Amino acid sequence: MNLDRHGRPLRSLRLSVTDRCNFRCRYCMPEEEYVWLPRSSLLTFEELERVARVFVAAGVTGIRLTGGEPLLRRRLPELVRRLARVPGLEDLALTTNGTLLAGAAAPLAEAGLRRVTVSLDTLRPERAEAFARTRLHAQVLEGIRAAAAAGLRPLKLNAVVVRGFNDDELADLVRFGRDVGAEVRFIEYMDVGGATGWTMDQVVPRDEIVARLATAFGGAEPLPAGDDPSAPAERFALPDGTSVGVIASVSAPFCGRCDRSRLTADGTWFTCLYAAEGVDLREPLRRGATDEELGALVAARWAARTDRGAEARLHQRHRAALYPLEALRRDPHKEMHTRGG
Repeated sequence: MNLDRHGRPLRSLRLSVTDRCNFRCRYCMPEEEYVWLPRSSLLTFEELERVARVFVAAGVTGIRLTGGEPLLRRRLPELVRRLARVPGLEDLALTTNGTLLAGAAAPLAEAGLRRVTVSLDTLRPERAEAFARTRLHAQVLEGIRAAAAAGLRPLKLNAVVVRGFNDDELADLVRFGRDVGAEVRFIEYMDVGGATGWTMDQVVPRDEIVARLATAFGGAEPLPAGDDPSAPAERFALPDGTSVGVIASVSAPFCGRCDRSRLTADGTWFTCLYAAEGVDLREPLRRGATDEELGALVAARWAARTDRGAEARLHQRHRAALYPLEALRRDPHKEMHTRGG
């Protein structure tokens, strides 16, 4: 087992397949224009499969496909089919904004995708249009129902909670999740990547979220960690048995149990969402490095890992957005839509 300097294993990989997205969410991609990765730099399906095999051999048991919006990558079920055949891979999941999911859910499930997480920050179309500049809200809801019908479970709904935008919808989102058979996970608004307008007063912390749920539903009791102690969400049970999750990356970061890393669509590997620099795996891959050489590079970098980025941010006295816009223009690898959430 590959362990880092803090004894954390390498078990989970967020594998980005594109940096493009058809939303412009305020917490991720609020600008009008972006610097995109050159299409020629994106890893092919053959390269993505090979990298996946290298990471699984290094200890990864779960891969989550991300973006950008991963369903914008053409023929994605073909990649899913390739990854589903990787020996030793126990879990293959997808995070999506859901707009293209209605037509893709069944083919993805047939190809071997096991579960899906859909971003759903609001149930109100007018809010989605104002916040994410999209008129595709109805397609998101249709996609969620299609994922449930295709058997992609457990089905999860991620809602980034931003004070003054959607913090009055917590109970409504939980009720919707219950109706469609999905668990809602509330995520504290994070100061990463393209969140250039982030301020601490927009963050609704975990304790406040749980208190609001308890008031709305008559209680919220903590649930045990379960089979995956490294999972980012703390889970709570409501009196009717509904479970909800809270990801407290800002107010109560979980760096001490973090086993995940991220590979961009062009093959840059980041061992922390807050990391300033990544490791280029595309160059040795295309230069002809063997799987053993790539595996040694991954193992050595993970063994040297000391990242505790969210905890370091927690202790900053004057905390603001992680990057100004000009820094993101210079290096698109710093963007959340490039690194994958």
